[in-house]
Parts: sequence; structure tokens; C-alpha cells
Amino acid sequence: MEILTDYSLKTYNTFGIEAKAKQFVAVHSIAELQTVLTENPTTKKFILGGGSNMLLTQNIDALVIHVDLKGKEIIDENDDFAWVESQAGENWHEFVSWTIDQNLGGLENLSLIPGNVGTTPIQNIGAYGAEIKDTFVLCEALHIETQELVVFKKDECKFGYRESIFKNEVKDEFIITSVVFKLTKRNHQLNTSYGAIETELANQNISNPTLKDVSNAVIAIRKSKLPDPKELGNSGSFFKNPVILKTDFEKIQQQFPDMPHYVVSETEVKVPAGWLIEQAGFKGKRFGDAGIHKNQALVLVNYGNATGQEILAVAHDIQETVLKTYGIAIQAEVNII
Repeated sequence: MEILTDYSLKTYNTFGIEAKAKQFVAVHSIAELQTVLTENPTTKKFILGGGSNMLLTQNIDALVIHVDLKGKEIIDENDDFAWVESQAGENWHEFVSWTIDQNLGGLENLSLIPGNVGTTPIQNIGAYGAEIKDTFVLCEALHIETQELVVFKKDECKFGYRESIFKNEVKDEFIITSVVFKLTKRNHQLNTSYGAIETELANQNISNPTLKDVSNAVIAIRKSKLPDPKELGNSGSFFKNPVILKTDFEKIQQQFPDMPHYVVSETEVKVPAGWLIEQAGFKGKRFGDAGIHKNQALVLVNYGNATGQEILAVAHDIQETVLKTYGIAIQAEVNII
């Protein structure tokens, strides 16, 4: 376990941005993590998982700790459910695929989301009608200051739309080391009504889908819309879908009657940010090596040598134009570093 200096993070972020860490260390066990924290009590720290939900706009003047804890297992089960624990450094999609291979249901709609397991509760990641909170039981996290392991149960995590306690009240205080999910062993409740899943299954002539079928449909849809970060730098959806008051939406809808929306509550609706960005004329646009993907306006991309600042400038341009055009503010889902 060696602490490296002036270390390139280009391969540690899915945007493929060239930025350097003042110091860098990869930890492969809780003991190693505790040692690094104990031996560097006053050093500024930056915790790095899969690097899939961040935009690096500068070098990191800190000790970057790459959490690379591995392992996954069924820790308990009965006739109907299995409780599965994954260490934080496991690749999320590989973990989802493993659960499906065990015929365990609940995560199939979250297939092919980039990143590692440990960061999924922070963002309460979601896609195609499913979110982490639907199957989440608890996570273990190491307190950075005391090096003590703390258990956070579901209700303590305060999950919301791309929100959790780890983004708010206890931000930068803990490092998630493992996550436990409760998954179905039988009577799987397949969710195929969201997005284009049913259409994709119909295209494949599948009328009675399995967990694997739903996962494959989600993968096919995501691949058709989202570029592979290994081929084209990106961080998936860059913006959150804005949730606005129903009364405000009704006023906006008078001017833009074709604007799609989803009812969130009696007083709120969600508007697809991708639609707003596309209608504002940004889809497929390129500004040097920074741009917006041709198939999905929510995805900002690095065509090769874009800097984080250049991608951020595009994001700001989009936000200003959407606000000016529709009166709707859209926020970044990606963490700006």
C-alpha cells in the first residue's frame, strides 16, 4: 500500500479528464483504509470510487483514497428472499449481473449503470422505474475521523430523488465500505412499464420475460442511447430531471403544450431534462472536444481532450438557455469537482 504523488486520474474518471492527485493510494481492505486514515489525520482527503459520477475541473490538492474493496455473497436467505452483501469496490453492473445469475430479483432495471456499489446509496441511483432504495437494507460506513464502522439502515439514509444523507447531513464524514440488498428468490415483481422496456421486449418477441430478459432489454436501450465511457468519455446523465410545482407547469404548458411530464405528487410534476435540452437545440452539438451526445441530450461527452472546465462551460450554457427558454432550472446530477 504505497502513497503515490502527482498521480494521473485520467483512467479513474469515466469522462477521461486529465487531472492529477497531489497524493494517491488504493485500499483493498477496511484495515488498509483505517491505516491510511490513522496515519494521515490532518491531510485533506478525497474519496474515489468508480469515478462515474464526477467531473474533474481541476487537479485534486489532497490525498485521493481509491476504495477498492472486493467481494460479494449471500449472507442470509429464506424461501422468498435473499440478503446479499457487496463490498464497495465491486463494479455495479457486474454485481447486478451476478445477482441475476443467482436468479435474484430487484436490481435488473439498474443494469449497465456505470460506477461501483459503494457510491450507489450516496446518489440513490435509479433508472427505468427502480431506485436503490427499493431493495436497500443497510450499508456499513467508516467514519473518517474516528475510523469506526457505523451501520446505516434504510430509514436513516433519508433517500430522495438522487439524494441521501451522504450528500447532505453527513457529507464527507463517512466512507461506505459495503451495502446489503434484499432481493427476491421467487415471485419476482418485474417492472417493465417504464420507458421503452415493453417495446424492447416486444421487438425481441418476449411475452413472458425473465429477470435476464428485462436486464438485457435495459442494456439494449441504454446502449442505443448512452455511449460506452471506454469509447467516449461521459458520466451518464449529467442533469437531474427537474421537479416543479404543478401550478408552474400548467402555466409553462400553455406556451409549450407538447412538453412531456410525469406526476410526482398532487402538487408536483417531473419534466424530462433531456427533452428540454433537445428542444433547446443542444442535442448532438459539439464545442471543440466537449459536446452533447447525438442520441441522448442528457449526456455530455468528451470527444478526446476536453478539459473539465470546457465541459462545465457547456453545462452552464445549457442551464442558462433552458432557464431563459422555459423558466425551468435544471441541476447537475454529476458532482462538479
